[in-house]
Amino acid sequence: MKALTFQTLIVGLLCLAVSGLSGGLYNQYQRVTELGNANAQHLQILQTLQRDSSDLKDAQEKLQHALKDLKQMVDSGEQQANTLDPMLDQWAQEIQELRDGLADRATTADMNALRARLEHVEQQLLDLKPQPTLPPPTSSPAKPKKTSRPKSVPLPPPFSVLSVESRGGERFLAVAPPDSRSLNDTRLLHTGEQLGTWRLKVLEPKAAIFAVAAQPDQTVQLP
Repeated sequence: MKALTFQTLIVGLLCLAVSGLSGGLYNQYQRVTELGNANAQHLQILQTLQRDSSDLKDAQEKLQHALKDLKQMVDSGEQQANTLDPMLDQWAQEIQELRDGLADRATTADMNALRARLEHVEQQLLDLKPQPTLPPPTSSPAKPKKTSRPKSVPLPPPFSVLSVESRGGERFLAVAPPDSRSLNDTRLLHTGEQLGTWRLKVLEPKAAIFAVAAQPDQTVQLP
């Protein structure tokens, strides 16, 4: 009886040990899984930081190149300014010397001769200008008589107006011979083009104005 109790105790202890080891292993497995997930997240964050660092490095290199170009432009501008300043000073000095020389050389006689020549030229210009002719005085101004203009008779166009079509953002007038019903006879007229003696002058929203040889402009209503 004592041996059976001892065996039972040993088996229970073994079961407890196995249960404890299983629980520990499960906890270790969960811990390893959590560490693996955290490691993957950290790796992803590290890759993102590496990409951002690479982009920042590229932007820094571009900025350095831009600063270098700007510095070269500033240096070139300073060199040009240093080159032009003495030239401008020299030119100003030469101009002042010329003015002083002209002032010293100009005498009163020269000025009087120049003034006389200018007056002579002005007088010649005045003589060349045509004098306005004044109309003869009349007791009462004659009123112009109004002449009645003969009314122009509209001419029938030598074609039939079919429609207005738009091609490439521009408007064209589709016309055809009066007795034609074939699409092959249809012609598109643009502003300035001519059909016979009729030239399309203006294409309005509701009418087309044609210039006709030896005739006043003709207006054709659109369908």
